[in-house]
Amino acid sequence: MANDSKTWRCGKYELSFDRPRIMGVLNVTPDSFSDGGEHFDPDAAIEYGLAMLDAGADIIDVGGESTRPGFTPVNPDEEARRVLPVVRALAKEGAIVSIDTRHVAVAKAAVRCGASIVNDVTGFTDPKMVEFVATSTCGVIVMHAGEVAAPARTHATVQLDTSAAAFVAEKAREAAAEAAREAEKPARRRRGKLLGEPKTEAKLPGGVVQPSLPFGDPEPAPEPTGEQKQETPAAEQAAPAAEAAATPEPAPEPSDHLAAMMRRSARREEAYVPTSQLRRFTLPDSAPIMRRVMGFLSDQARALIHAGVSRDRICIDPGPGFGKTANEDIVIQRETAKMASLGYPLMCAVSRKRFVGAVSGVSEAAERDAATFGVCLGAIQAGANIVRVHDVTGFAQFLNGYWAVAKPQPRRAFVAVGSNLGHRCDNIRAARDMIAEIPLTCVSNCSRIYESEPAYETRQDAFANAVIEIKTELAPLVLLDELMKIEAELGRDRSKKAKVNGPRTIDLDLLWMDGETHGGKKLRLPHPLIGERDFVLVPLEDLMHDPARFFRYNGVEVKEPEDRVGHIVGELGRM
Repeated sequence: MANDSKTWRCGKYELSFDRPRIMGVLNVTPDSFSDGGEHFDPDAAIEYGLAMLDAGADIIDVGGESTRPGFTPVNPDEEARRVLPVVRALAKEGAIVSIDTRHVAVAKAAVRCGASIVNDVTGFTDPKMVEFVATSTCGVIVMHAGEVAAPARTHATVQLDTSAAAFVAEKAREAAAEAAREAEKPARRRRGKLLGEPKTEAKLPGGVVQPSLPFGDPEPAPEPTGEQKQETPAAEQAAPAAEAAATPEPAPEPSDHLAAMMRRSARREEAYVPTSQLRRFTLPDSAPIMRRVMGFLSDQARALIHAGVSRDRICIDPGPGFGKTANEDIVIQRETAKMASLGYPLMCAVSRKRFVGAVSGVSEAAERDAATFGVCLGAIQAGANIVRVHDVTGFAQFLNGYWAVAKPQPRRAFVAVGSNLGHRCDNIRAARDMIAEIPLTCVSNCSRIYESEPAYETRQDAFANAVIEIKTELAPLVLLDELMKIEAELGRDRSKKAKVNGPRTIDLDLLWMDGETHGGKKLRLPHPLIGERDFVLVPLEDLMHDPARFFRYNGVEVKEPEDRVGHIVGELGRM
């Protein structure tokens, strides 16, 4: 299950998996398979990324190159131009940003701009990418992209029909073909054979005879010498040229390895020809498929460790849709528990993929979100830790509903309470009682109430402040919404005309929550201003030993008492 002891270190962040983490997909591309062009403008992409954070995303995965089947490769300069402004803006808002790229130059630039994770769809098969991540502290995602079955044979499947009618029809076709050949034979002979007579064998250099092959494409004939070209009649030379002109040339195979693999994968899906052979099972054998997928992921993870990447920085992704058929993707998803047993954080990145459409009967990629949620739930139950989705709002609601019922998980959190209008202490006590009524939440401890100097906006009355320790099973954003409701009920004015740090009847700030790191406009965890607020740190001393040390350990910069704001000037009593 997702609530295990794995952790994932990504630069200055550390993600725990006491609950599944949501990665939001942000494609800054014109041609992605389900949302191409929607967020191609950098400002639109930044706004959408912040919206996903406010909806419940823990990580934003920013990509500047579509890797859908048949994609057109993008050069690193163009990819960097698309993604770097977005990465920089989201990281500035405290987001954990993943850069989805296979180009080492783009990965380096993105990490310098604040990205904390490198998501390489080629699985760190580029030694330069391995060398880069080994010298950084970012998290890495090793993805498997490739075919998992033996290459299909190129010849068409032969089907036998032993009926008498089929035998008679075949004989009639042979007779008609022979009559047509006899009628077309010219009277003139060359080297004892009729011109135009079909050749059954070709001579290779040195006189070696190569018989025609029964399967696949015929072997090309050797180039004729100059003397042979002169002896060949003009009509015979013109015939192959005319035939070649009439036959359209196949599309050139992309020189890019990943693009070539994805194009083969698309053709493999489209060119499937059913045969008369009955299959005994609905899905292919899982053993050879999982040997290739898990073998690759294990080998690449070990290679990264040997290069100097610590194990707790590595996440693995089986790469659904990358070179795999729908049947193979289902086999891999059913074996999620085996992949989770490798001990690395495991990603489920199935959002809107072709196989999700195949099992749900939904042809439009953008309409596959509900089916995606179902596949993701199966993966979470089997041990997946991170879910990569397009519809963050919908999936966050889905996950919160499921987790509240299926997984009892009370976690400790701290809420700062302040008031400088009306009966200050009564307002704080009323807020405490209302917090205790929030669903799946209880008040476990309270600090004393202190009086403090006003901070930031100094021309106002002194504040009464306290900190409440709670236990809750709600997700952080859901808990924050409940706290905002209490503020509104107690008369807090949050309109545009009200000063941000001005007088208020009540102010509730979610300071910290066990195992949670979050960025965005709506909520930052840990609260980014804890370390400079004396009116928060002093009440916390009633609830824990040495809060300054505690928050420094959790990556928060804590200032010395003389450098803080809102200094405590007295005590007003107990809660």
